[in-house]
Amino acid sequence: MLLSQAWKMYESDKQIEGFSSQTLKAYKLQVNLLMGHFGDVEINSLTTEQLKITFLNLEKP
Repeated sequence: MLLSQAWKMYESDKQIEGFSSQTLKAYKLQVNLLMGHFGDVEINSLTTEQLKITFLNLEKP
């Protein structure tokens, strides 16, 4: 499953659960940052280590 497909499913699920639009907007920003870095790749091709490194680098000013 591609990151974009996983996001759509997750977003739909969280809307049903009642998450606020602002929360979902913040989550979508994170997904867009991931897709900007990795592309719209298969979600199972990403490792935890890759994600940790990416998020650590995004946090640096």
